[in-house]
Amino acid sequence: MIISLLGYMGSGKSTVGKYLAKSLNITFIDLDEYISAQENKSIQEIFSIHGEIYFRKKENFYLNELLNGDNIVLSLGGGTPIYHRNMDKIKEKSFSFYLKMNASELAKRLSKEKEHRPLIAHLEDESLPEFIAKHLFERSTFYESAAYKIAVNQKTPEEISNEIIAVLKNTK
Repeated sequence: MIISLLGYMGSGKSTVGKYLAKSLNITFIDLDEYISAQENKSIQEIFSIHGEIYFRKKENFYLNELLNGDNIVLSLGGGTPIYHRNMDKIKEKSFSFYLKMNASELAKRLSKEKEHRPLIAHLEDESLPEFIAKHLFERSTFYESAAYKIAVNQKTPEEISNEIIAVLKNTK
């Protein structure tokens, strides 16, 4: 079984993924961390040295590699579902969950960690909500095509994890 968590950056995919994997006693993999380890560079370095197109090609390569595995909770990058027909592969090879959070809540979270996020590092805090809302709108078709949607505003990682586990139990 592979469980893929998708959603916008800051929606809690990695935090929830770690909790969920521990609860299910399976391996957790953050796709960005995996790419970083395989490439021996941080995501920021990959973006700045090679650019986004190179990163998206590597992301697709490593995503396919991981989707051929088993017993993992996979936290995807916010843009992963958008490129290279990745969403089709994610839906075909895993249980896909969209961790859905509104733009204002995402802006609050992301304003505290902009320097670690290449796509928003250059933005002023007051520009974040509009940037995020625009991105969410552009990506919504991909995100909403996930097999399951979980509203995550104001929920703890434990609550979200339990919700995912309940959904999985009902699919068997």
